[in-house]
Amino acid sequence: MKRIAIQGNIGSFHDIAAHQYFEGEQVQLICCATFEEIFRKIEDDPTVIGMIAIENTIAGSLLHNYELLRSSGTTIVGEHKLHIQHAICCLPEDGWDSIHEVHSHPVALMQCRRFLAEYPHLKAVEAEDTAGAAAYIQRSNARGWAAICHADAAKMYGMKVLEDHIEDNKHNFTRFLVVTDRRKADFLRPLERADKASLVFSLPHEEGSLSKVLTILSFYNINLTKIQSLPVIGHEWEYLFYVDVTYTDSTRYRQSIDAIIPLTKELKIIGEYEQR
Repeated sequence: MKRIAIQGNIGSFHDIAAHQYFEGEQVQLICCATFEEIFRKIEDDPTVIGMIAIENTIAGSLLHNYELLRSSGTTIVGEHKLHIQHAICCLPEDGWDSIHEVHSHPVALMQCRRFLAEYPHLKAVEAEDTAGAAAYIQRSNARGWAAICHADAAKMYGMKVLEDHIEDNKHNFTRFLVVTDRRKADFLRPLERADKASLVFSLPHEEGSLSKVLTILSFYNINLTKIQSLPVIGHEWEYLFYVDVTYTDSTRYRQSIDAIIPLTKELKIIGEYEQR
């Protein structure tokens, strides 16, 4: 059985992503309130696997999770892209005429902004988790409150779905990363099937330093799929670059890494895995 640490409650999107990624396998969820707690669970027990959201096609990147990844010492062993669909739900006794508040994760509220604008009397209240909001309303018997979560989570907690598919953009996907203790990585992904890597490095504050790195990656036929920069705290105008690359030839990939090491500072491979 695989023990998976997720952010959020049973029925959350992290829960759905974990079960889809490990489809057909026995999974025991460890529900965490924060992403920091996920990494603490892995540190305390190296057999624990983490599932963390890293970017959304509408809300963008979860910048703090990049830093958690870099500093944790874990490694990425997989990824999963989940189609995000939201529903608004309430207690069975409530309905459109009685609800006056809607609770959910701030990203979910943002992704349903146009829908909520049609109901200006509804007060939007931020919660730690989508499914957690539904669970709290059900547990507290909070009459007049609604939650935004996945329809399956609503049904799981005995809530009534008022309307499904309320997200503003139907092409709403979140990319999740599967992370683990480095010593356990080979048990979770066959390295010979890896065709994607996540890197982080800093660069000297010199003209053309980034373009030199990108030119070398291009020379080795390495495809850049994402680049995210974050400032280095305490060092003005210095940045960490988080880069995702894909490749078809592992030898050329290794050669490209060797070639850019002299041009970068503190280059670290934070994951090699199979793209999905």
